[in-house]
Amino acid sequence: MSWVPDFLATLTSTITDVLPIAAILFGFQLFVLRKRVRHLGQVLTGFLLVVLGLAFFLQGLQEALFPLGKLMAEQLTAPEFLGTSQTAEATDSNWQHYLWVYLFAFAIGLSTTIAEPSLIAVAIKANQVSGGTVGTWGLRIAVAFGVAIGIALGAYRIVTGTPLHYYIVTGYLVVLIQTIFCPKAIIALAYDSGGVTTSTVTVPLVAALGLGLSGSIPGRNPLLDGFGLIAFASLFPIMSVMGYAQLSEWLARRAKEKQAKEEQCISN
Repeated sequence: MSWVPDFLATLTSTITDVLPIAAILFGFQLFVLRKRVRHLGQVLTGFLLVVLGLAFFLQGLQEALFPLGKLMAEQLTAPEFLGTSQTAEATDSNWQHYLWVYLFAFAIGLSTTIAEPSLIAVAIKANQVSGGTVGTWGLRIAVAFGVAIGIALGAYRIVTGTPLHYYIVTGYLVVLIQTIFCPKAIIALAYDSGGVTTSTVTVPLVAALGLGLSGSIPGRNPLLDGFGLIAFASLFPIMSVMGYAQLSEWLARRAKEKQAKEEQCISN
């Protein structure tokens, strides 16, 4: 029961953080709109559940997800697992020894994004608004592969120690070029897809992986090298969703051209 004092401290901190939000909502309802809060009991019960849920979630991060991410990073970068000497020079020159790290980062990015509640909600709404044109699973898989590739590339950046801004600047240049040629109807959804990935499931595991990886590799500074994976998780889904839309448009256009040719041959 040693976690109880920590949980109570987390609960107190969560209440302190949520109170300003509640004050704004109830304040506008009572003093600006001048209307009573409907179903006040349900609303207060919902707030209580939100506070408890956030407190348990934050406690779970500290007790499980962060230590698990750090442990996996330490095990995957252990010299006896890699079969190499633990020196900064060996890390920079033998980045290919860390292939299991990149594979694990890819798998973590893919699985956590598929399970991301905010992405599921956006995919369902996009499917409804588009009349079924945007597939729910198609969007989720496109975003998940974007996050997975981004996290794997971010892990490679940590291993090699290359500057973060090289990747970010290059990535956004690619996004700008894609935006010019991408179907206009998908651009806003693609940009939003980069935001919904940085939510409750993805961020804790990805952040833990980055900090654990930078802390386990010689010559890396967790403050300088450990952070930045979330930027990859936000950037690459934009590219993958627009790429998915461009590919779908090209396949549809090709199918129409093929059908037109077949109809022309039949008419002749």
